[in-house]
Amino acid sequence: MFRATLKSLLARKVRLILSGLAVVLGVMFVSGAFVLTDTLGRSFDAIFADAYEGVDVNVAAKPKIDGSEAEGMPVVAAPVPAATLDKVRAVPGVAEATGVVGVDGARLIGGNGKVVASFGPPQLGENWTGESDLVRLREGRAPQADDEIVINKALATAGKVKVGDRVGVLTLQPKQEFTIVGVFGYSGGRDSIGGANEIMFTTPVAQKLMLGAPDTFSNLSVTAADGVSDEALRDAVAAAVGADFEVKTGTQLSEDAAAGMKEALSFFNRILLGFAAVALLVGTFLILNTFSIIVAQRTRELALMRAVGASGRQIIGSVVLEAVAVGLVASVLGLGAGIGIGALLAYLFSTFAGGLTLAGIGVPLSAVVGAFSVGLVITVVAALLPALRASRIPPIAAMQDVATPDRPLTKVTVAGAIVTAVGGALLALGLTGNAGGNTLATILGGVLFAFIGVALLTPLISRPVVSLLGALFAWSVPGKLGRLNSGRNPRRTAITAAALMVGIALVTGVTVILDSAKSSIGGLAQDSLKAELVIAGAQSGPRPPSFDPAVLEKAAAIPGVRLADGEYGDLAIVGGERTWVAASSDVAALRLIFGAEPTAGDIDRLAPDGMLVSSDTATARGLSVGSKVPVQTSRGEARTYTVTGIYASSQLTNPVVLPAEAASGFAIPQPIQGFIQLAPGTRVADVQPQIEALLADSPEVSVADREAFIEQQTGQLDGLLMMIQILLALAIVIAVLGIINTLALSVLERTRELGLLRAIGLRRAQTMRMITVEAVVISVFGALLGVVVGAGLGAAVVEALRDEGITDLVLPWTQMGIFLGLAAIVGVVAAALPAVRAARINVLGAIAHD
Repeated sequence: MFRATLKSLLARKVRLILSGLAVVLGVMFVSGAFVLTDTLGRSFDAIFADAYEGVDVNVAAKPKIDGSEAEGMPVVAAPVPAATLDKVRAVPGVAEATGVVGVDGARLIGGNGKVVASFGPPQLGENWTGESDLVRLREGRAPQADDEIVINKALATAGKVKVGDRVGVLTLQPKQEFTIVGVFGYSGGRDSIGGANEIMFTTPVAQKLMLGAPDTFSNLSVTAADGVSDEALRDAVAAAVGADFEVKTGTQLSEDAAAGMKEALSFFNRILLGFAAVALLVGTFLILNTFSIIVAQRTRELALMRAVGASGRQIIGSVVLEAVAVGLVASVLGLGAGIGIGALLAYLFSTFAGGLTLAGIGVPLSAVVGAFSVGLVITVVAALLPALRASRIPPIAAMQDVATPDRPLTKVTVAGAIVTAVGGALLALGLTGNAGGNTLATILGGVLFAFIGVALLTPLISRPVVSLLGALFAWSVPGKLGRLNSGRNPRRTAITAAALMVGIALVTGVTVILDSAKSSIGGLAQDSLKAELVIAGAQSGPRPPSFDPAVLEKAAAIPGVRLADGEYGDLAIVGGERTWVAASSDVAALRLIFGAEPTAGDIDRLAPDGMLVSSDTATARGLSVGSKVPVQTSRGEARTYTVTGIYASSQLTNPVVLPAEAASGFAIPQPIQGFIQLAPGTRVADVQPQIEALLADSPEVSVADREAFIEQQTGQLDGLLMMIQILLALAIVIAVLGIINTLALSVLERTRELGLLRAIGLRRAQTMRMITVEAVVISVFGALLGVVVGAGLGAAVVEALRDEGITDLVLPWTQMGIFLGLAAIVGVVAAALPAVRAARINVLGAIAHD
């Protein structure tokens, strides 16, 4: 039986390879995700080990606000007073203690007048503490005067600047001019550590610009005396400085920093695994169809095996063995491809991150286990139903014609209805917020069940829909035959179309959601934002762009300007809860620009000790006018404010508004957005150039009219949609393979029929058109299902997000039409090889074929 199975497998190797390609692509993403995260993880391990190589113990103050850069604001560590440095130096076992300033947020204005951007790595402003085994000057000298800096080689190259150049630098303060007096690098010929851009000032200037206070440091670097272990010194220093400080060894710092980066990298891992799941789901349909067709074609062969003594269990084993062989080959190929794609993505990441030095490409055990587990499980599971069907073939079938009768659809329809109902219930739970803490998992489970349920219901509707679609081609004999062929086996047509449905449905659903979000955001801004000009910049990292607050004062003096408002933002602890807070340079903007209406108190003015809250916040926290609320900002001291006004909540207003004076304690003490309202009759074209001139020293931001600002904000969703569409194209590629495979097997199954058609006068070109019509009908049917299902799921998500501000439902009719048109093209492409093969059939040999 084993030898018979191997011979049968080798006889159909091309067909099985086609189905195995789907598993290869899915396994590629699984193994590639693990290779990528392993390579980058080891790279960051090495980087942070180098960065903290000379640190035995580090002392840092605990941040006032625990947060994450993913929340849109940099995490600010509290400054370490200089007195603490003296205290640490007096600890027994300390050989040397150095005060260090090292804070993200120093941006160099390059030779082209623009800020040197960084997409991920920090932009550090530091104090020069001298050369060491790690840091060496390559050109020039150390900074000595207040207007002198040294920069690392990577930043000098990116900014196209050199020693002697006069450059602008943005920090906690607006643009200031400095002279570059030196360029430094790192041991091993490295231009940076981890792609970071670094600017080093004299210590007093670094304290002023990066910490906002003299005689303070961001951390203390401590070296142990001979014979004193790092751990012993850590404990001694911790006892001396007290509980307000975090004291760690260099090894702990390295491990913590690397762990933080690995946690961030898990985002990429989840994305790749998500698309691997889509690829494997589509691949399951393809493999199921392939084995079903092969089992149907081998009915007489399997019946003969049963007649000569093979048991049903042996027949199942034979089919499963074929699946295992396909899964093993696909896993090996997928693992190899995954190693390649993981290495490529790691290289692209390192290049994008500014020259990250990569560790050697490795293959972790998780990649190997994941590849073979996924490849084998998916293939075997997909082959189980055909295997069970094969085991039920009676020996008497060996003496009958090998026609495969179409079985009733009752069971599959009932199963489809039940699975679809389960999917709908899960989606309802997730989208209405009744899934507890498992909202995402519930929604994903609902989507999965919905897809499978619709796929099971597809045979029920395939015959009438395919007949209707095929009518478009029924004006010729080949068209009529192609129409009949596509509808003769509803199950086969449905499974083939379902593979394409998944990809099209996901793309359509995401497009509906993002287009609806764009329309809602744009409509809200058009209706509610009463500012003709907006000052803003595109955020590319944890720090939003900011600008000089003096711009607002000068803008307010421009003839025709009615109101110039600057908006500051920060994450703060308000009444014991982390909350996004804002400060406004002119609180009247709350009503005049954002259209907020008071529900209690006065919202047109704000005392230095007052605060305004939205109606939703007031209700949720039980606040009213006169309530006292403690507030802790990122840099400032804790302070109690009094609620003096409550305004109606809207999507454009913040939950809490503090006085402008509070912004000095924000993580970024400069406005991150500005809103200019013009007096009636004033033209935007007259004022905008004047605002642009005022922003000459704030190159991170620009001024745009309201329509351009809205387009800029919503344009980020277009980039996200493009990325998702590119990745989901993989599912469509697999679906094309499925159509090719189905048609190829169908042509082989109908060899005698094709020979008879050719014998009674069907020409080669007509034969090719017949196969092409069949492919186009199946492909368009799958796309039509995808468009309908995707639009339905997208509409459900939009409805669930109505309370989050997505109030418009936008169905992308143009894109859906394009999807259907592309499906027809996909059908033509997929039919090419099977059609050529059908046209080349030897007529006499085909007629004699059994």
